[in-house]
Amino acid sequence: MLSFLSENRRWLGTGLLLAFGACLGHTWFIALFAGEIRAEFGLSDGQWGLIYTAATLSSAALLFGRGGWADTVPLSRLAPIIAVTFAGAAVLMALGQTIWTLGIAVFLLRFCGQGMFSHIQQTAMARWFVATRGRAIAIANLGYTTGQVFLPLPAVLLMGWIGWRASWLVVAAILLLFILPLLIWLLKQDRAPQGGIGGMIGAPGLGGRHWRRREALQHWLFWALVPLMLTPGYVGTVVFFHQVHVAEVKGWTLVAMAPAYPAWALSEVAAAFVAGWAADRFGPARLLPLTVLPMGVGIALIGMGETPLAWIIGVGLIGVTQGMTNTVWGTLLPATYGTNHIGSVRAVAGAVLVVSTALGPGMGGVIIDAGISVPQQAGVMAIWCFGLSLAMLLVMRRLLRAS
Repeated sequence: MLSFLSENRRWLGTGLLLAFGACLGHTWFIALFAGEIRAEFGLSDGQWGLIYTAATLSSAALLFGRGGWADTVPLSRLAPIIAVTFAGAAVLMALGQTIWTLGIAVFLLRFCGQGMFSHIQQTAMARWFVATRGRAIAIANLGYTTGQVFLPLPAVLLMGWIGWRASWLVVAAILLLFILPLLIWLLKQDRAPQGGIGGMIGAPGLGGRHWRRREALQHWLFWALVPLMLTPGYVGTVVFFHQVHVAEVKGWTLVAMAPAYPAWALSEVAAAFVAGWAADRFGPARLLPLTVLPMGVGIALIGMGETPLAWIIGVGLIGVTQGMTNTVWGTLLPATYGTNHIGSVRAVAGAVLVVSTALGPGMGGVIIDAGISVPQQAGVMAIWCFGLSLAMLLVMRRLLRAS
């Protein structure tokens, strides 16, 4: 492991940095400012959720259309461009005075953060690593965990000290003065990708060939996987986006619920490394039926729990699914479709994943406004997770026969 880290430190560092930067556009980070945003603009849970959903769906549509840039534009150019745009979105979030500017800012934050930063990271790791892809993705995904552990408390403290708008100016400064220069330095030395720019021969997928986007969309497997792509993002964003609502319904304090963040981060790291090892050893297809089982148990605990401990354990189990999910998609897609066009193919999967994070805040908020609390919704989400795990057994068997 030490030799692997030493020999690949530049490429793993790039993945770590992109994952960390992506956190600034993730739902859980933006949701930290939800109370102040709703108060500033006079929005209900449902109204704020619908704005967030519309912005995120728009970002998913743009990712679908422009995700192929990762195949045609060198990462040394693409990543800095996205970083500068990301910083501009943070500035707009800080200075915007209308609902329209709020929506545009959220749209750009989602497109640059959970959209392009995550997409570039996963595409790069898929190309740069083959035999050790699972391990490399698990290490690079520690950037997400680092953000989850170290960003929430400073963000909340900063918001209380200088206000929520000025805090977004600090986010812009982090992107421009820290992340952007590091990206430029890390990507200054290019690594010959395993497939992609320059017509190089990369690692093929099913049938010993490299699938194009159109071919992947015409194959049964992609559509069979869509429910699994949608579920973790939907359930996770319902939980985190509406955590203040959960606290109000359960009579818990946010302070008592706060240990859930490190529980989530630690379980996500452990699951990512175990899944990375298993994907390299047994193949990512065998992980499909297991992915959402922990989330099903976790959301059930949150629904039934009477103390904050249930919330902490439940969120920790959701973290297990999140860690497995990041590794599964990072390894399964290139193994199935090859690496030469993985940016274009993965853009479709990335758009679906972003859509899933759009549905949770909007649909969850509308259902809350209709009088059905998140704990009441939790039972249905748990049953769905268990049923989906059974369905993925059939998908796994068929995929293994085709391999």
